[in-house]
Amino acid sequence: MAEPGPLPAGFGELEVLTVGTVLLVEALSGLSLNGLTILSFCKIPELRTPGHLLVMSLALADSGISLNALVAAMSSLRRRWPYGSDGCQAHGFQGFMTALASICSCAAIAWERYHRYCTRSRLAWSSAGALVLFVWLSSAFWAALPLLGWGHYDYEPLGTCCTLDYSRGDRKSTSFLFTMAFFNFLLPLFITLTSYRLMEQKLKKSGPLQVPALIAKAVPIINACHYTLRSQVVPRGVGQGLSPQRGQDLPRERNRTQ
Repeated sequence: MAEPGPLPAGFGELEVLTVGTVLLVEALSGLSLNGLTILSFCKIPELRTPGHLLVMSLALADSGISLNALVAAMSSLRRRWPYGSDGCQAHGFQGFMTALASICSCAAIAWERYHRYCTRSRLAWSSAGALVLFVWLSSAFWAALPLLGWGHYDYEPLGTCCTLDYSRGDRKSTSFLFTMAFFNFLLPLFITLTSYRLMEQKLKKSGPLQVPALIAKAVPIINACHYTLRSQVVPRGVGQGLSPQRGQDLPRERNRTQ
């Protein structure tokens, strides 16, 4: 694979710097918000539940996406990709794997919430662990296929970061894209929509709707806000993580919310 040359026609230095700045803001915001989620899970015993393990998996995946964006931002601010062809392949693999893990983690969370609210039974640690393991192994498997020749990673148009190449029209690339889209986009979307729809129907019969609206969850910042900051427990866990002296108040407050 050739090294990226000069900026393509139609892209000036200002455009590249703007892209780099936007990516930098998104990366730092995503790392900060999801970092708080991970810190809370690690420091607060009350948050270490099977359900929150799935949210932890989502936060890790979105942190990976933000880290990938940080590399792209730094390359854009330097106006070139400095890591060579092998670095491009690694960057594409890491970004695609964490993006798939984020999507599949959202589907797993939706299924867990359906299981909790509609069957009134808690997810076991073994089931949650198996779900997380499956999400990451599956994501790594699909992300590795372009490295083995089915699909392709290449530079994006600006030449300052790398991703899955969607522009190729050959049979291998097309078959990979369609197969990958079915198992990693359509199927998780079906699980997510079905779970929330069934949950909505169940909760409408039993009382006011308590489940957050289904929104696009592939963006790390939105994920952090939607699944953690809107939780009844996690914000207080963040507060305890930042202020240890409040630790004794969390169990009491948590009991009042149950």
